[in-house]
Amino acid sequence: MPEPLSESKPGPQPELASARPTLPPLASPPAPAAPPPPPAAPAQITEFHIGDEFGTAKRNLPPVRIVLICLAAVAVVVGIFAFTERAKPQGAGSIDFVSVTDVPGQNMVLSAITLTLRNTGEKPLWIHSLKAQLVTADNQTLDDEAASAVDLDRYYQAFPVLKQSSESPLSPETKLLPGTVQRGTIVVGFKVTKEAFDRRKSLTVAIQPYDQPLPVILK
Repeated sequence: MPEPLSESKPGPQPELASARPTLPPLASPPAPAAPPPPPAAPAQITEFHIGDEFGTAKRNLPPVRIVLICLAAVAVVVGIFAFTERAKPQGAGSIDFVSVTDVPGQNMVLSAITLTLRNTGEKPLWIHSLKAQLVTADNQTLDDEAASAVDLDRYYQAFPVLKQSSESPLSPETKLLPGTVQRGTIVVGFKVTKEAFDRRKSLTVAIQPYDQPLPVILK
């Protein structure tokens, strides 16, 4: 008898090759292309006027009318202040008597001028200088400083006419207290003839005090 066939047990089966070929992995789909940028808007042209620039008077200053009103107000205030605070002479007075004589051979005259000076200020008036000014008929202006007080007696001896109606010499360094009056005589000389002196337009004496901006003018 034939031997019974042994029951065959299924063993590991060899792995069958896949019926489908191995394919490479699918590539990712390409990203959609970015949409093209919108067309640029046309550039806006701005008109440029140099007269309207910032930094000009039109932009920075107030209206002209207001500026003019302010300037006028300031001018009025300054004018009032200048008028009330302006410098004034500290004294007053007058020329009381004038005598004159020719100086022989020198084409000049000597004149003795007697005057009155009053201190109208509130502090002492201290004389710094005295000067006479002559304006002739032909508008010639001549000036001379007063002669030294110590020389007056010599002039009086040489020209006695100068002593007529004379007073004590008035000289620099004379001091007048507030409210006081001082009379005195000065002697000056001018390069003119006596006839030209007598036909003069004016004769004045300027007295300049110390620490005062304006002289006292006597006529």
